[in-house]
Amino acid sequence: MKVMAFNGSPRKKWNTATLLGKALEGAAAQGAETRLVHLYDLDYKGCISCFACKTRGGESYGTCAVQDDLTSLFAEIKEADAIILGSPIYFGDVSGELRSFVERLLFPYLVYDNPPRSLYPRKIRTAWIYTMNVSEDIAPILGYDRLFNSNALIMERIFGHSESLMSYDTYQFKDYTKVVADRFDVDKKEKRRREVFPQDCKKAFNLGAALAEEPA
Repeated sequence: MKVMAFNGSPRKKWNTATLLGKALEGAAAQGAETRLVHLYDLDYKGCISCFACKTRGGESYGTCAVQDDLTSLFAEIKEADAIILGSPIYFGDVSGELRSFVERLLFPYLVYDNPPRSLYPRKIRTAWIYTMNVSEDIAPILGYDRLFNSNALIMERIFGHSESLMSYDTYQFKDYTKVVADRFDVDKKEKRRREVFPQDCKKAFNLGAALAEEPA
């Protein structure tokens, strides 16, 4: 059993990375081999619309033809039993790095049939982990639920399974006195960091453990 996690945050030791680490701890507790990949360490771009992955009889049919830091990573993902994608929410979407990664990962497997089907050779478990500055009450008003649902749907379509974990109202800065962020109640932020974020970490651990469970 191998579980891979992909950090779409530029920060390696903050909210998103912490939750991904906890998820991998949960997977490791089930005996899984784990790996955390920091996407901001890699050199790549999003899909370039060459359509080599869609060309009938082409050498790259079903595979991204672009050669860069994602090439070997995609080969490794084919051997994984579960993958976890993590990102902070920036302007109502995942980070640009994760979005580009998802384009390159998923598009080669998507077949324009009716209904659409997947070229991925087997079903694996997948999950999304999101961190965001807004609260549970505000997120639906901003349309975040549509983002979460659409991302889960495409992962289910390609890989056969998807789950989501949302961590709301996260602590954004190490020292709020050094940034212009007067709209936030720092005491409330700190309280939530102490009381709620640890619960999110437990949820992430349990999520990783569930992803790594052997099929019945």
